[in-house]
Formats: sequence, structure tokens, C-alpha cells
Amino acid sequence: MGTSLLLPSPAETFLRLRQLLGDPSFYSIIGHTFLRIFSGFLLGTAAGCILGGLTAFSPLLYRFFALPMNAIKSTPVASFVILALVWIKGENLSTFIAFLMVLPVIWQSVHTGLGSADPELLEMARVYRFSRGKKLRYLYLPAALPYLISAMRVGLGFSWKSGIAGEVIAIPSQAIGTQLYNAKIYLDMPGLFAWTIVIILLSAAIEQVVLFLLPDPKGGDLDA
Repeated sequence: MGTSLLLPSPAETFLRLRQLLGDPSFYSIIGHTFLRIFSGFLLGTAAGCILGGLTAFSPLLYRFFALPMNAIKSTPVASFVILALVWIKGENLSTFIAFLMVLPVIWQSVHTGLGSADPELLEMARVYRFSRGKKLRYLYLPAALPYLISAMRVGLGFSWKSGIAGEVIAIPSQAIGTQLYNAKIYLDMPGLFAWTIVIILLSAAIEQVVLFLLPDPKGGDLDA
């Protein structure tokens, strides 16, 4: 288009990216953003697993939590960010937003996964008087694990995108979202595109690492 103010060329974008990679503060910014968002992801996953386990065995609790969880899934991220700014410091906002986006996804998947346990195997376990621990380990967990891993993969992407969006609005120090905001304010379009490439690459890399560390839902030792 002849001007980088509207659309920078690939060469300009990658030159800007190269400059970012040579800046020591670049890695500090990535580290701070990663810690904030990944903390929210882990908290949301833990809370979702606990709530999913409780509601899977209690219809009353499921009815109690279903409405707020569906409301969270339906509400735009920007609305939560603006509301949360009233009560939460900007430095911690992305953690809270990531937590909030992951929670209903993990909860629903764990709830569904535990409910999908084979009824015939459950009946066999009842006949042979399996303890609750054995039922959980050999019947419920293998049934829920594929659902959980799939939900974690989706939730990781949600948490990353929503966490960055929270940073753009909250503008904390040492944050990728703040760099996006500054690039927009100063009309640094090559910088805006370069940071966007960084976000995409980091999201893909983090997802692959997490999936590599997770157990294979089709494997594992299920012998008694």
C-alpha cells in the first residue's frame, strides 16, 4: 500500500520483530505475561475439576452452578474486564480473566466426562465391592481424562487470548497487552504486527508443551 501507517510490509514487520528479540526487556515482558495468564489457567483448571467432580455426583449442585457458569460463557470478555477493574488491580486482572474464562470450560467437561463412565463397569465395581478410591482411579478418571485434556486445550487458548485482552484494557507494567496498546497509540503498525506474531507463536508453543506434559488418555496403567 506504500505506507506502513496502514499496513506494514512483511519485511518491516520481521525487522521490527528482530529488534524486539534483541531487546532484553522483551523477555521480561513475555515472562510477566506468561506467569499472570498461566496462573489464572491453572487456578481455573483446578477449580473447574473440583466443581465438576462435585456436580457430577450431585444434581442439586449442578442446578446451582449451571446458571452462573452459562452466564460466564455467554458474557463478553470486555464486560468482565471493565467490571473487574473496579475491584482488582491492573497487575492481577489478566490472571482473574484467564481464571474466569477457563473455569466453565473445565467444569462442563469434567462433569460430562465423569457422567460418561460405563454403567456396566460401575455395576461390576459395585458387585465386587470396589472402594470409592478404586472406582475413582479405574473407572471415573479414565472416562473423564479425554474430556479434561480436550477442555484444557480449548481453555488454554481462551485464557491466553482473554488474558492479553485484559492487559490491553488494564495496561499493567511489563505486559504484552500493554505493548499492543502502546503500538496502537504511537501508530507503530510494524510493532503491532510483530507483537501479534509473538502472541500467536507463544500460544502455539505453550499449547504443545502443556499437551506433551499431560498423560495420554488412551494409555496409562489401568491394572488393578
